[in-house]
Amino acid sequence: MKKNLKLGVFGFGCVGQGLYHVLNETHGVKAEIKKFCVKNRNKARIIDASYFTYNADDILNDPEIDVVVELIDDANAAFEIVKKAVENGKHVVTANKKMLAEHLEEIYELQKTYDRSILYEGAVCGSIPILRNLEEYYDNDLITSIEGIFNGSTNYILTKVFEERKNYAEALKAAQELGFAETDPSLDVKGYDPKFKLAIAITHTFGVFVRPENIINIGIDKISATDLKYARENNLTIKLVARSYKIRDEIFGFVAPQYIPTDNMLASVRNEYNAVLVEGAFAEKQVFIGKGAGSYPTGSAVLSDISALTFNYRYEYKKIAQNDGLPFSNNVLVDAVVSFPQGNLITPQDFETFKGGYQGGGFQNLHGSVPLEKLKEWAGWDNVSVILAPEINLKAVPASELVERLTA
Repeated sequence: MKKNLKLGVFGFGCVGQGLYHVLNETHGVKAEIKKFCVKNRNKARIIDASYFTYNADDILNDPEIDVVVELIDDANAAFEIVKKAVENGKHVVTANKKMLAEHLEEIYELQKTYDRSILYEGAVCGSIPILRNLEEYYDNDLITSIEGIFNGSTNYILTKVFEERKNYAEALKAAQELGFAETDPSLDVKGYDPKFKLAIAITHTFGVFVRPENIINIGIDKISATDLKYARENNLTIKLVARSYKIRDEIFGFVAPQYIPTDNMLASVRNEYNAVLVEGAFAEKQVFIGKGAGSYPTGSAVLSDISALTFNYRYEYKKIAQNDGLPFSNNVLVDAVVSFPQGNLITPQDFETFKGGYQGGGFQNLHGSVPLEKLKEWAGWDNVSVILAPEINLKAVPASELVERLTA
């Protein structure tokens, strides 16, 4: 590809403005933005109106534009932009994790069919270069797990709750005021955002395409004062953790809050920072930490992808070629702590292995080993909080055996 790229950018929100600033402040990337496409004609903007168009075809059909950068928040519209851009012979950079998670296999096929690159480092954990490392550094390692804090908004909220003793509502409001959480925060606090990122990461880690609806996500929105009290009394904090493992010949992955000992590395990851832990047979465990939310961190990741395109970079998806069609499964037992108003809503007999519990403050806490699907069910009940234990003791279970346990 020629070394001086012309860019057409969809969206001029938080990330779009971040990209504009980092591109104009760096001298190492030979690229210039020709046009932004936006929806709102009446919104005041920080750059000259001549930069903007309201017609997508002004970018998609412009032969001078080499790369389409997609930075909007509508996943369905984003996929149509990406698809048409590639069909029109353009390379694409995107940071839309929901769109990618829902269409990743189609995007993989589009790249092969049209011989174009679609890069999306900024979609997973902001400024952390995890996807390119999975593609290049770990291309021949036998990775056994990937896990960590994949959502900066919830990590910011939990930091404020524990360090400043703010209640959940106050911490959420602060995150929204800083732009880390949306007006409707459900994608973050219910665990959907890290689930989308995990789905993308699983493909680059294990070579498996997983539909996001098949990944169980439990959020932080039901964490109670009782849970916080339990954590503080036991020298623990709470983090929303996304994780995926290869156990024998199956891939497992889920998102859930977890009690983390305060001396654990993840406990020290504060505010909007993310952390990714990758464990392989040869490289063993390595840790990546960086800002996972904000205009500049994500904008810099997008710019890194644009820079890579000047060197004709593309994902090779080596793990897809290496895997033997490994299945994705939710058939696991995990250790969890469940809290709910006192009563018989959940009993010790509902656990595979019951390990203890206590009552206090009108709530009951029960700790034990539970099928992941059962935890998902409980997490959907009113007034029930589900948090994984400090040691989750993951245990894969054959599907036939798990059905017997769930229906017993």
